[in-house]
Amino acid sequence: MASPTTEDHSPHIGIDCINEETQQISEKDIVLEKGGEKDMAPLPGSSSIHRSSSRPQLDVSGAAIQGNFEEKDPTILLPNQSDDISHLALDIGGSLIKLVYFSRHADRQVDDRRKRKVKERLGVSNGSRRSYPILGGRLHFVKFETSKLNECLDFIYSKQLHCGGMDSRCWPSDAPQSENAVIKATGGGAYKFADLFKERLGVSIEKEDEMNCLVAGANFLLKAIRHEAFTHMEGHKEFVQIDHNDLFPYLLVNIGSGVSMIKVDGDGEFQRVSGTNVGGGTYWGLGKLLTKCKSFDELLELSQRGDNSTIDMLVGDIYGGMDYSKIGLSASTIASSFGKAISENKELEDYNPEDISLSLLRMISYNIGQIAYLNALRFGLKRIFFGGFFIRGHAYTMDTISFAVQFWSKGDAQAMFLRHEGFLGALGAFMSYEKHGLDDLMVHQLVERFPMGAPYIGGNVHGPPLGDLNEKISWMEKFVRKGTEITAPVPMAPPATTGLGGFEVPSSKGVLRPDASKLNVGVLHLVPSLEVFPLLADPRTYEPNTIDLSDHGELEYWFTVLSEHLSDLVDKAVASEGGTDDAKRRGDAFARAFSAHLARLMEEPAAYGKLGLANLLELREECLREFHFFDAYRTIKQRENEASLAVLPDLLLELDSMTEDMRLLALIEGVLAANIFDWGSRACVDLYHKGTIIEIYRMSRKKMQRPWRVDDFDAFKERMLGSGERKPQPHKRALLFVDNSGADIVLGMLPLARELLRRGTEVVLVANSLPALNDVTAMELPDIVAEAAKHCDILRGAAEAGGLLVDAMSNIQDGYKEDTPSVPLMVVENGCGSPCIDLRQVSSELAAAAKDADLVILEGMGRSLHTNYNAKFKCDALKLAMVKNQRLAQKLVKGNIYDCVCRYEPAS
Repeated sequence: MASPTTEDHSPHIGIDCINEETQQISEKDIVLEKGGEKDMAPLPGSSSIHRSSSRPQLDVSGAAIQGNFEEKDPTILLPNQSDDISHLALDIGGSLIKLVYFSRHADRQVDDRRKRKVKERLGVSNGSRRSYPILGGRLHFVKFETSKLNECLDFIYSKQLHCGGMDSRCWPSDAPQSENAVIKATGGGAYKFADLFKERLGVSIEKEDEMNCLVAGANFLLKAIRHEAFTHMEGHKEFVQIDHNDLFPYLLVNIGSGVSMIKVDGDGEFQRVSGTNVGGGTYWGLGKLLTKCKSFDELLELSQRGDNSTIDMLVGDIYGGMDYSKIGLSASTIASSFGKAISENKELEDYNPEDISLSLLRMISYNIGQIAYLNALRFGLKRIFFGGFFIRGHAYTMDTISFAVQFWSKGDAQAMFLRHEGFLGALGAFMSYEKHGLDDLMVHQLVERFPMGAPYIGGNVHGPPLGDLNEKISWMEKFVRKGTEITAPVPMAPPATTGLGGFEVPSSKGVLRPDASKLNVGVLHLVPSLEVFPLLADPRTYEPNTIDLSDHGELEYWFTVLSEHLSDLVDKAVASEGGTDDAKRRGDAFARAFSAHLARLMEEPAAYGKLGLANLLELREECLREFHFFDAYRTIKQRENEASLAVLPDLLLELDSMTEDMRLLALIEGVLAANIFDWGSRACVDLYHKGTIIEIYRMSRKKMQRPWRVDDFDAFKERMLGSGERKPQPHKRALLFVDNSGADIVLGMLPLARELLRRGTEVVLVANSLPALNDVTAMELPDIVAEAAKHCDILRGAAEAGGLLVDAMSNIQDGYKEDTPSVPLMVVENGCGSPCIDLRQVSSELAAAAKDADLVILEGMGRSLHTNYNAKFKCDALKLAMVKNQRLAQKLVKGNIYDCVCRYEPAS
């Protein structure tokens, strides 16, 4: 019977369903962290995990993937975790051990009186039932070959995962110990190796049902991680956002050594409906016999260069090169896998191993895809999710399975894949601890971050899990990239350890393969304080990014922009740390690491998930922080703030001398003119060499000629001032998303805030939680407001009402004596540390402030053009920015550099 072809990928037609093994396939690249001594014995009194009668709770309210280049598979951060919890769960298969473990970090709480007062006014509680400091943490994902079980045990022991982790010094010292330490595990190895875990680590293995764990892991990932599922057709990867309210039912196909097909109807509701013993183990086993390959990845690598038509019998071979059009079969359709071997007088050694590997891969992948679809058809299911280490991000495998499902369903069903494809069982075992809290996790509380990493042999971007900054710098100093070939130092373990004893240059260069599509899964940070911005008109359809980086030309342009800006950024970062030798080393390491990120993304844009310009900019800031540059523009910001505050009194006098309508225009002009100061823009950096900050600001003001490129000022003016005798009600509360330090905030946004306050509108200044370029932060704003308030009674009264002035100030300059308004001026952080903002993930403070707001003002390219230009809100919205990039000006507003955008949109 005919089967799909080399060209059209049509799947083959007939196969029986047989029971399978559920063991996982092993993987060549094994990620290890610092190991300990191999020959160790359990330490008395330390080899236990606390298990009280009431098991501790894992607080995952706020989880987020922290992208991690050190591992292909991600770590999940739980920043609000504080209870003592079990730290480890395993899925021990016949080929691989998958390990999920929890690590903690201290989250020091700052006693900020101003912040407490703002929270009280906004009605924001700490949301914690605890009286002691909250600790955070993450979920990490690691794998080992089962044949190297001792390395896995060394790893667990070296990090003390079986007794609280290496950071146990941060834990309560009076935590009770137990002689009955238990680790949750699933898979056949949980039974086979239980005695060895007891002997080596002093812990007992508590076995969890394999199917329960698979389903629990899949349900969690699909509900909690925004870009977990994706489709893959003809090399194109597209991430799919799953509505967790419309998730069930679905078919879960787990491809390990064998294949299980599970119909999932809800949490804890599932049925294994089918399976086959022809799976990853079949591919690896037959491939090893036929090609002499020593690893699964080597076999996959061979398939990249194969031509299955030399072995498979095609329809054209039977019909003289013709199609069998009557039944819809092209000449290139596979009629019989390995069929040509019957009639050809050849021995095994006469066939290319590459062709054998590809023929095997297609035969097995097509059959799995067909059986999966038939079961989906049987139960009326439209969604089919494929997981397991057989897939391991291999582009051709995913394409083959996808085509089979599409072919047989005539497009009615689609195959989807999971980023954490091999860790479903281990994650499910982790969740089987009582009161884990993961069930309550929301998608907006997970943030995926990608800290330091380097392209690794074979096109994967990751490095060894380096423990401290010096190790990271050493890694990057030894990293060399040349053209499309990547050579990176490989962790070299000295005798008797599994740690990183040094580095050696690999004997062969690793080339970024055409299918370098393995997904790098980052660290999952669980951030309970993140919420969806309440004023979005429709959060389900909201897309923050304006620039579509799926366009290769667009991607290449922005990569070039970031690369050209890199040297200047490194100079600023090094200068911010005093220009020391240590700072120079870190600066060079940062440049290498970020360049490695860009190179990886250029080869595979979807490697870290769905990619937008906002993600790129945030990646750069995360990379800076990874090398301990926490505020690269600190000195510049301080200098520009001081210069701007010095001229603020004269500006306020000038504004107060104007009529109401003239003043409103002057204020909007001032915001647009002051927004020119952006160290993230090459055009702006060039301007800094031509004059002082005040000279540039005055020049910019003089060039403010209407109409602007996008000019809705008249509509905004009518809403603010009315027309004729009609005077509109002032807005109740305005949220001002501010941008840069210096003139931008002091001479632009603060005077606008002052005008709103004068009109009786509460004002909330929304600023970054963490530094990014020269953007002002929420921590810096109160001091800027306090200085500005020395020259203005309006600002002073509002700042006092909003809790920004902790102590009453004296020596207020005369000349601005007005009645102190009853409306407050407040500052909240936005929950991010990027020049852009994704309004699906904002701080709880901002979400609380938004509930009574009826005006949103987004200022700056990052927050109103690169992101949110097309965002719709439930309230009035004003987007203000000067365009400081020629391509963005042409693409977005069909204009030129330094064009201005004043876009007003009434409530939706």
